[in-house]
Amino acid sequence: MEPTTLGMRVAAGAVTPLVRKLLVRRGPGAGLVDQPVRIGGWLSFRGEKRTLDPGDLARLAEEVVARYAKAAGPHDAPAPEVRREVADALAHALGRLGELDMDDVQAVRLGPGELAARVGRPEHLSAGADALFGPLLHTVCLHVLNFFTQNSTFVARTAVEQSARLDRIASTLELLAERVPDRTAADARFEEEYAAHVARRHSELTIYGLDLHHTREWPLDTAYISLEAEAGGAPLPAERALHGTERVLLRGAAGSGKTTLLQWLAVTTARQDGERLARLPHLVGRVPFVLPLRRVLRDGQPPTPDRFLHAAGSSLAGEQPDGWAIRVLRAGRGLLLVDGIDEIPETERGATRRWLRELLADFPGNLWLVTSRPSAVENDWLARDGFAELALSPMGRADVAAFVQRWHEAAEAPPELADALLGLVRTTSDLARLASNPLMCGLLCALHRERHGFLPHSRKDLYEAALSMLLERRDVERAIRDDALRLSKDSSVVLLQKLAHWMLRNGRAEMDRADVVAQLERTLPQMAHITATPEGVYRHLRDRSGLLREPAADRVDFVHRTFQDYLAAKAAVEEGDFPLLLDNADKTQWEDVLRMAVAHARPAERARLLRGLLSGPPDSEHAEDHHYRELLAATCLQEATELDPAVREEVERRLRSLVPPRDLAFAHWLADGVGSPLVLGLLPGPEGLDDETALNVVITASSFTEDAALPVLARYRSHPSLGVRRQLAWAWHRYDTRQYAREVIAHLAEDELYFTVASVEHLKALRDLGGRSRVHAAYVHEPEDLVAHVPAERLTHLWLSTGWSAGLDMSWLGAFPRLRTLVVPEWPPEVVERTLPSALKVKVSRNVVSP
Repeated sequence: MEPTTLGMRVAAGAVTPLVRKLLVRRGPGAGLVDQPVRIGGWLSFRGEKRTLDPGDLARLAEEVVARYAKAAGPHDAPAPEVRREVADALAHALGRLGELDMDDVQAVRLGPGELAARVGRPEHLSAGADALFGPLLHTVCLHVLNFFTQNSTFVARTAVEQSARLDRIASTLELLAERVPDRTAADARFEEEYAAHVARRHSELTIYGLDLHHTREWPLDTAYISLEAEAGGAPLPAERALHGTERVLLRGAAGSGKTTLLQWLAVTTARQDGERLARLPHLVGRVPFVLPLRRVLRDGQPPTPDRFLHAAGSSLAGEQPDGWAIRVLRAGRGLLLVDGIDEIPETERGATRRWLRELLADFPGNLWLVTSRPSAVENDWLARDGFAELALSPMGRADVAAFVQRWHEAAEAPPELADALLGLVRTTSDLARLASNPLMCGLLCALHRERHGFLPHSRKDLYEAALSMLLERRDVERAIRDDALRLSKDSSVVLLQKLAHWMLRNGRAEMDRADVVAQLERTLPQMAHITATPEGVYRHLRDRSGLLREPAADRVDFVHRTFQDYLAAKAAVEEGDFPLLLDNADKTQWEDVLRMAVAHARPAERARLLRGLLSGPPDSEHAEDHHYRELLAATCLQEATELDPAVREEVERRLRSLVPPRDLAFAHWLADGVGSPLVLGLLPGPEGLDDETALNVVITASSFTEDAALPVLARYRSHPSLGVRRQLAWAWHRYDTRQYAREVIAHLAEDELYFTVASVEHLKALRDLGGRSRVHAAYVHEPEDLVAHVPAERLTHLWLSTGWSAGLDMSWLGAFPRLRTLVVPEWPPEVVERTLPSALKVKVSRNVVSP
């Protein structure tokens, strides 16, 4: 008889008594005030001893296997050595069961199969033991969960959770009824089709480096890493950027995840998943419009709402009912995701702003998220129109670790390869800086795998290695043969440079296909070894290089702007276009081009470029223009491997004159613009600095996520200013949890300071420091995590971030008898009154301030 079948047959008679022996019952109640009992807390011999030692577990496992063998009969019973092997493995698994960090309700949600998977199975079992171990562990887990469901605490807690879930569903339905008025049958039908279309179209990402052996498309649900955005010093998950405000301008560096965030918001809104939207109520009932500016403005005229789908290249554009988009926006149901202010020519940005203002005035009440590179537009570019500004932060340690692990899972690469790469990133500051955004992190993953652990340490070398991987090895590894046309890597680079250079000179992020072919036609006569037609060469580059694509009919662009900038800079240096580079240095879309040009240039050419930057823009009397060029020159130093010492000293002298930063905007500019350890070494204080300057220094230092920033931040840990201490407490999530807790958090004066916790690890570290009276739960936390890890005798002030949605059951607050002040998100007063326990004597504040 199959082990699985027999395991289920003998379960009730053999395993159930042992499970009852293993677990202890608790008293009645909903288990909401006392600390939730983790699985490990249930493991005990009832009435005999409170804990199980390895010997107890071994005897239990042996008895389970023995009863199984008896039920199997003399002919089907496993051999003694197999029984011994299975008993040892099962004893180890029972021990792991007690180590799981979840309670009984969470375990039941998993089900027996997933619970057994969490426990894990040992490696190197013999075939007979492996066949028997799985069914027996599954059976044990099944009866453990059955025990939990019969426990009165479980039943009561489940009822409470179901009530809270029903409240959330009711709130969602109320929002839906409010936001979705009566629609025509045609509108309703089309919206359903359009939602499915948006979910399909935006549910995949390009994962760089998976194109050698695997598909280049990565499911968005797997790939998405929740990054953080900064709003006036307070962090929040980037996907909640529109919570509490209708209009946001989101800034982020190239490759930082801006477009990925827009895709995630579009897909989440289109799917209208109840569980996910319970924490994103502002997206309930919305209709997403994804508007990549370089595409929708390609004809020079911004589209009207009825042309949104046409401009974005949607295949459903011709099917929308007349006036549908207007009706959606009139009802205030739109989610308008406008991507890439920086990717349109600077001369067109004024007209784009007027277009946005007209839409805002004509269609109020909709949600708007506009993205841009950090310095593409001035700080108050949309401030008059009510836009809040957020900055997308670099990936922290946890984000990098999650990204690397998910990348290797998608690539079906060994886990130890991911561990090796993370070890390199954590111990090498150059790699840590490169891995701080998803694009670069993906390239590092790919190169680490392909080059067997050998990685470049500069941005230029990283791009060169990536091009080699994409252009030289891709077709070889995939065994692709095209006898009609085979281009070497060098030939492909030359041709791609010509296209990137044309786009740079003409201020374009896309080309007409006819222009691409025309440029190739001019170049190919100089490359006699290529006999194919310009059209054939274009198709080869599009289909084989992995760098060109056609996002719409007869429109051509690079798969990512950073590749375009790199190749354009290389072409500009080879053509000697130094006056062109310097004349355009004040245009923010040329920033990365200048940086890469310095990397490609020879020493004398580098000196020429840097001296040109320091001399200031022609005919400019504004100090800000000079400061921008000075910061750009300092940024370029990272790429200058060989440089005249006098030029380097002059750049560093100019940089020293800009430190300490004079205001908040300049602090962010200094950190984002230069992004070099050189800045950390120049930051002064705290002695001799006023409170505002000290805060600007700490903001600048905390923008660097590598460990080199810790000594600078630690110098300010005894500063009396509440603003400085807030920034230090908030920056915790960017560094190693335990190290930062020891070196900074433990030394901060507590008066009036909310300590920001961004993870369960932070909660545990703060508990180990004795707890704090004021806690700010900056990200979404499960209530049981706060109850389990926040010392109840210390907590007097609790600030719940925007991750806590209205309608959640709040009776768990009774676990904190000294709680006096509760800061909640912008919940309506009636929700607060309905949600909070009547016996709770706290002051409720809805004025969320910066931590």
